Amino acid sequence: MRTLVLDPVGGIAGDMLIAALLDLGGNLDPDALGRLGLRFSTMVSKHQVNGIVATHFDVGAATDRQAHRPYREVREIVEQARLPAKAAQLALGAFALLAKAEGKVHGIAPEEVEFHEVGAVDSIVDVVGSALLVASLAPDRIVALPPPAGSGTVQSAHGIIPVPGPATLEILKGRRLRPSGPGERTTPTGAAMLAAWTEEVQAIPELTVQAIGYGAGTKRWDDAPNVLRAVLGEATASAKGEAAWVLEANLDDLSPQLAAVALEAAIEAGAHDAWIAPLTMKKGRPGHLFGVLCSDEGRANVEAAIFRETSTLGLRATRVERSILDREITEVETRYGAIRVKTGRLDGRLLNAAPEFDDCRQAAERHGVAVKEVLQAALTAFRQR
Repeated sequence: MRTLVLDPVGGIAGDMLIAALLDLGGNLDPDALGRLGLRFSTMVSKHQVNGIVATHFDVGAATDRQAHRPYREVREIVEQARLPAKAAQLALGAFALLAKAEGKVHGIAPEEVEFHEVGAVDSIVDVVGSALLVASLAPDRIVALPPPAGSGTVQSAHGIIPVPGPATLEILKGRRLRPSGPGERTTPTGAAMLAAWTEEVQAIPELTVQAIGYGAGTKRWDDAPNVLRAVLGEATASAKGEAAWVLEANLDDLSPQLAAVALEAAIEAGAHDAWIAPLTMKKGRPGHLFGVLCSDEGRANVEAAIFRETSTLGLRATRVERSILDREITEVETRYGAIRVKTGRLDGRLLNAAPEFDDCRQAAERHGVAVKEVLQAALTAFRQR
């Protein structure tokens, strides 16, 4: 699995991402950028940041640069540029996320959002250029470590605002920010590309590293080199997986019967797995830990089911990475009838084979035999295939 890792050591911004991807070896098509219909020039240079040689990318815009553009105009610029499909999808996704966040902050619909800094020529080039570079690198998976929060205040088109900026925080809702020194470390543009294009990981996954790139920011920090590191590599078999959520609640006032109902409801709502474990709560009260594992897409439905079926007033959510085998269901014929067998493979090699228990139980009831006999017959039939 070809994996691109973004490590925002000193932060992430549009110019840092495009610079890191160029340094990594991505191919930036100047003709594609030219089809944006904007007047600009670009300059790529090398800077030393705390002894690390990093690429710096700068966009020089014409004197008629617009101070701001509405989201719909930026979207039209990208749509009319005839970009490669993947690059267009990435760029439009980042701008849509930005518009949604800005709309939430300002209390207006995304279609009514006026991009200020993001609507300038350099920001558009940064986003579209980064999308073109990602498309040229063609990773199967893009992951990112948590970006630095920064602190303090910064001047914006609306006046002085806190750091992290309101739009940045809105964009990164549900993702982890790590503490850092002062200054704006993560810009709205950088946050949008990170949130729209990547899965969150807490550390660089297990990789065979193939290429490394560094993108330099313009400011210098006392506590970290202001670089964005990009790493391209092949994930080892054990590292193949997907992002997931663990949702948990401590329950001390729910009957075991209702807890069992909630467990079934979470599974029906789309949870990958669910469990109940005993625990001792405050004041020595016996209680239960109610937990589920679910995907990004299924999280809202699973949370709704838990709130509906339990007495909890809140849930803890932890981002995890779920490693899975390639799975397949195979049906085998036995003297007790057809039984489904679930298999797990790693790089095509069979590691696990387990008959579906419900199939075996129903067959055992029909034939008046022990369930273990049906289980053994199904495994034997599978091995003889």
